[in-house]
Amino acid sequence: MELLSNINALLVEKIGPLGPLVVVGGLGLVLVLLTLPVLLKKRFDPMDKFRETSGYSPKPAVKAAKDDKRTLRFGAKNDKLDKFATFLEPQKAEDLTAAKLIMLQAGYKSKDAVRTFHAAQFILGITALILGVAYTILTNNGEPLSPVKVAMTVIGPGGIGYYLPKYWVERRRQTRQQEIMDGFPDALDMMLVCVEAGQSLDQSIIRVSREIRAGFPALADEYEMVAHEIKAGKDRTTVLRDMAERAGVPDVSSFVTVLIQSATFGTSIADALRVYASEMRDKRVMRAEEKANKLPTKLTLCTMMFTVPPLLLIMIGPSIYEISQVLSKMTGI
Repeated sequence: MELLSNINALLVEKIGPLGPLVVVGGLGLVLVLLTLPVLLKKRFDPMDKFRETSGYSPKPAVKAAKDDKRTLRFGAKNDKLDKFATFLEPQKAEDLTAAKLIMLQAGYKSKDAVRTFHAAQFILGITALILGVAYTILTNNGEPLSPVKVAMTVIGPGGIGYYLPKYWVERRRQTRQQEIMDGFPDALDMMLVCVEAGQSLDQSIIRVSREIRAGFPALADEYEMVAHEIKAGKDRTTVLRDMAERAGVPDVSSFVTVLIQSATFGTSIADALRVYASEMRDKRVMRAEEKANKLPTKLTLCTMMFTVPPLLLIMIGPSIYEISQVLSKMTGI
């Protein structure tokens, strides 16, 4: 701590009151300028070498696709971020897969969601840092800046701006998972009715996704995606496991396990749905009872915090005042 104080005093003496801030900003700018060329360097694509050796050129096909307005696939909205992919995306496959899963569980299903998330972190962090520096310069009256003040007014806003997108995504993820958890028992009951009425599992999933969209849109989106993937020819087991992974809810994972086991052993899907739907209803009631049992404890803490101190002040305050007056007369103060 003494070393930091000596360095701070030296910078104030040599540069001025804003010396520490100028040095910190200069070092940060130099580090950013040194890091950007390395991060923005485009990796070698093996397909480029293949095109060069084989003479293959996709330009006519690309031109034909551009001329035809009815193209099969459309480009992403944030194609401008492609050049910053090495800077805005994790380079390890495991980290990138985990980041994509978190974005899917939060409801962001576009292919450039991870890139946009890191871009928002970078932009908000730099913007908040610049605003903190500007605020420090405008509010400074020529006095030397302490390290604590620099950390509070400059580094603090930058850290808040950087972690704000992460907080937002985490809140969206928790809200979506809670919505899926709340609507899942009703969806199971509706699916059981559809299966017992003679519909297949695929038809019941489509019907449930339509019916519950008004109340639980997140769960309806998951069911609709399952229906589309099954129609596209994807294996049902893989589709259901992907749904459980996207939802991130233990109840959905258990439901997928029940359906897979029922299909594997050839048992009745209706019987499995009936038993599991009953368990989900009981589990929902237990969660409600748990919240109700926690309420008296929370109310007790609030009562002690906001009621007891004013009550003690009203009851004991006059006595303390009179005792203080008597003591002041006795001592002559």
